[in-house]
Amino acid sequence: MTVPAHLSEPALNISCVDGVATILLSRPGKMNAVSQAMWRDLIAAIAELEADDTIRTLVLRGAGDNFCAGADISEFGTVRRDAQTARVYETLNAEAFAAIRNTRLPTLAAISGVCFGGGFGLAAACDLRISTPDALFAVPAARLGLAYPVEAMGDIVATAGAQMARYLTFTGARIDAARARECGFLLEIVPTDVLVSRAHEIAAMLAANAPLSIRASKASIAAALTCRAEDVARAQNLGDTTFESEDYLEGRLAFRERRTARFKGR
Repeated sequence: MTVPAHLSEPALNISCVDGVATILLSRPGKMNAVSQAMWRDLIAAIAELEADDTIRTLVLRGAGDNFCAGADISEFGTVRRDAQTARVYETLNAEAFAAIRNTRLPTLAAISGVCFGGGFGLAAACDLRISTPDALFAVPAARLGLAYPVEAMGDIVATAGAQMARYLTFTGARIDAARARECGFLLEIVPTDVLVSRAHEIAAMLAANAPLSIRASKASIAAALTCRAEDVARAQNLGDTTFESEDYLEGRLAFRERRTARFKGR
């Protein structure tokens, strides 16, 4: 699979191998800063991947030495020039984070170099995060005089904790990979030369397991964080579905026959 023809900017590259999709932010000359067109294309790309039953998991990473420097500030004089345009931009921004947060696919961010602002938001919206030792993390909204989207702030609190969310957003300070792992934001810190291979190793493990089970677990974790009745009900419904699935039967048969299960997501 390559970049869908309807995507407006080639700075977003998509590939799929053995059920693992990779979205590559590809503007290395700008530290993979995300343009308004890229936010829009990211939403469209995830929708397209969602519709493909052969895709089991999603890896998000940046081209070159950096993950993502955040939103492309050079556009702000046009796309965020006043309250009206800022609202339109913020809506698109929030929809991109939500597309990652709410996808049925388990998601993993593979991070190197800078992971700032909107890039931090993209990583926080993913289910899992690994990084190289040189990675740096920051949310510099207070240094730009703008507000961070509410739902995206929820991702930061859920992944880094409330105190770290306050520290990052109030100060605009940078933290290193060691501190990001210490607060729970990172799952692992891996050598730079194995970041991509380790990301795909984890993604392959996710892809091999029962998709309906992972989807139900993802919904249950989300419900545990939000405590909203509608999220709890959705998680319960998805959990119930697993017990009626072909995959549940296959899992039991594979266990009894001492073989690797072959899950189909049905």
